[in-house]
Amino acid sequence: MSSADVVLGFLEDAEPWRLRASQFPSKVGGRPAWLSQTGLPSVSALECEICGLPMVFLLQVYAPISGWDRSFHRTLFLFCCKTPKCYSRNDNRCIKVFRSQLPRKNDFYPYDPPPEDEPQSDPEEDHSVLPVSQVKLCWVCGCPGNKTCSRCHAVTYCGKHHQTVHWKHSHKKECCSPEASSVTTSPLLFPESELVTEPEEEREDPEAEEDEGGVQKSADGPSLAETLAEADLEEMAMHETEDNKVFQRFKKRIASEPHQVIRYSRGGCSLWVSSHHIPSDEDIPPCTCGTKRTFEFQVMPQLLNSLCVDSTGVSIDWGTLAVYTCSDSCNHDDQYCPEFIWKQDFSSDQHTQMKTHK
Repeated sequence: MSSADVVLGFLEDAEPWRLRASQFPSKVGGRPAWLSQTGLPSVSALECEICGLPMVFLLQVYAPISGWDRSFHRTLFLFCCKTPKCYSRNDNRCIKVFRSQLPRKNDFYPYDPPPEDEPQSDPEEDHSVLPVSQVKLCWVCGCPGNKTCSRCHAVTYCGKHHQTVHWKHSHKKECCSPEASSVTTSPLLFPESELVTEPEEEREDPEAEEDEGGVQKSADGPSLAETLAEADLEEMAMHETEDNKVFQRFKKRIASEPHQVIRYSRGGCSLWVSSHHIPSDEDIPPCTCGTKRTFEFQVMPQLLNSLCVDSTGVSIDWGTLAVYTCSDSCNHDDQYCPEFIWKQDFSSDQHTQMKTHK
């Protein structure tokens, strides 16, 4: 894929087996289908930096890099907080992204691609442990968890908060019964869907920039106070006009495929929803290896429609989430590597327009 190519992601229902880790899925919701079974993010790494509560899995994108054996298998995982108050304007501390990659020959998956049909000999997937490494996972969120129910010792959690959630949801009735370790739907997880992709169709000629009219002055010339006031108004109008241009460009670009939930273009550019809070090169920190991070994909606001997070008050929200990753896709001793995410929100007027547009 060249830097100019854009691949769009859409949600589709899928058979559960297609979303298992062994199928290298791209998906939204449910529990994470971990790629590498070792070096998973720690419990503390998966906590919201605002409220301190554990985050839940949002989505994963399978994004191998052709020609690079170290990233023959490569997946990016996004997690987010479910506390609405943590979604303050343009604040990215409630969302995190991690990268995992493996060479073609590894300890967890066959050398050859997975079958197109459901494997007949595969047992039912067990969400309590990773099958090869036997790493224990939290019943609620599917993240690493070694905290065990002290009564039945049959289920594990990432911490006290999710243990309490499970207890109130169903475990109070199931504890110490044969059903105690059965896998049921967690109340904290987002609805699960497969992410399917297709190339964005080529666009027509770029939009022509609109001419901006000048400001007429009085014949006698303005006073200093009038000049300052006029300058302030002109600056405000300019910003409003530019912001509206960016937003209209965003709406026009997605109009032909309004249900897109991600836009993937490694080494390309994000499609911004506003002229405000656009990152400069200095705003994107380098990878922990010291290499520059570049844009890889963005999460669109349309995804919120499928997450069942709308409420009358404050809710989980964003204009777009732009993910930046190590341009060298470095190895970290097979550890899950944190990458960088930039959260840009709508203005209040834009938010109203998008709600109406949806």
